[in-house]
Amino acid sequence: MDREFLTDLFADFGPVTLRRMFSGYGISADGTNFALALRAGLYFRADEETIPQFEAEGCGPFQYQTRAKTVTVNSYWQLPARLFDDAEELAVWARSALGAAQRAALRKRPRKRPAAPKSKTPVKKAAAKKTAGKKITAKSSTAQKKRVPRKRPSS
Repeated sequence: MDREFLTDLFADFGPVTLRRMFSGYGISADGTNFALALRAGLYFRADEETIPQFEAEGCGPFQYQTRAKTVTVNSYWQLPARLFDDAEELAVWARSALGAAQRAALRKRPRKRPAAPKSKTPVKKAAAKKTAGKKITAKSSTAQKKRVPRKRPSS
């Protein structure tokens, strides 16, 4: 899938941003990545609310093969092939995928902890310790190494 095809495909959905990624493109709207266009197909972001739609269409999650095993990414599911011919319904699915991506982003954000109440009593700072004793210099006996002259090869 090339850029022009993907831009036309999402025309009914609205403007999308395409970024090179792996063997294809990451597709985002409003700064949120909601789809992947790879050699293997087009995958939309899914969650517990939208996965039943994909399952009803007989679609599966994104999978890729490593040397040791097959990895399944349950957060992206393959788009039904029939939607490539129905731009209006594809836009509906894209909005659902964007919603799933936004919900996932909300779950990832760390919650702000309530600020600790400020104390009215001033906190005293610890006094800096003064070091007594002799100055340490760069040429102290522990820092210096004795130089041993190297022997030059005789000719």
